[in-house]
Amino acid sequence: MNGAQIERFFRENPDLADDYRGDGFWERRAIAARYLSQRRLREMLNDPDEVVRRVLAYRLPVEELITLIDDPDREVRITVADRIELKHLEYLAEDPDYLVRQYVSRRLPPGRLFRMMIDSDRAVRKTVAQRLPVETLMLMSRDADAEVRQIVAERVPPTQATAFLHDEEWLVRLTAATRVPFERLAAILEDEDPDVRAVARERWNEHHGSE
Repeated sequence: MNGAQIERFFRENPDLADDYRGDGFWERRAIAARYLSQRRLREMLNDPDEVVRRVLAYRLPVEELITLIDDPDREVRITVADRIELKHLEYLAEDPDYLVRQYVSRRLPPGRLFRMMIDSDRAVRKTVAQRLPVETLMLMSRDADAEVRQIVAERVPPTQATAFLHDEEWLVRLTAATRVPFERLAAILEDEDPDVRAVARERWNEHHGSE
């Protein structure tokens, strides 16, 4: 039987799923796991196939997901990171896979994101910069990646955005140019980038024209 046929069989005979927990074919075990009671699911935690364990990661009660936190399969750990109780989520903050850490950075309370400000992956740090409390955002103002610095420049108060007027990346400077107090614009009226200059001069002229 192919996967669709196996699925149809268990959908019509869910009471037989228990008989296939130890089946020799991984796909039958994986599909049977969708129909097992949660008590029976626990007996499959050490199944050798990652597809079976992925089903468990979706179906186990969240308070029991801690048992899969070190699973060798990234998809299992991603599902765990997406579902596990917040009190256990930080265990995955140093997971070797960046996608797992990104799920962690999306779910952790903003006040508990500080350890992830220096994550090795840019996508994770971007998520952190989008969620970190504004009061502490300037701790990421010197991030190695321009996209992270741009997010910081977008979120900090206008006076702090001044720190980005001389950033090496023109997009970061452009973001700062749209936000800083008008009196700080004089520093970039002659910026080397035409877009940055245009924004700075437009804001400058608007202010002085209104006086």
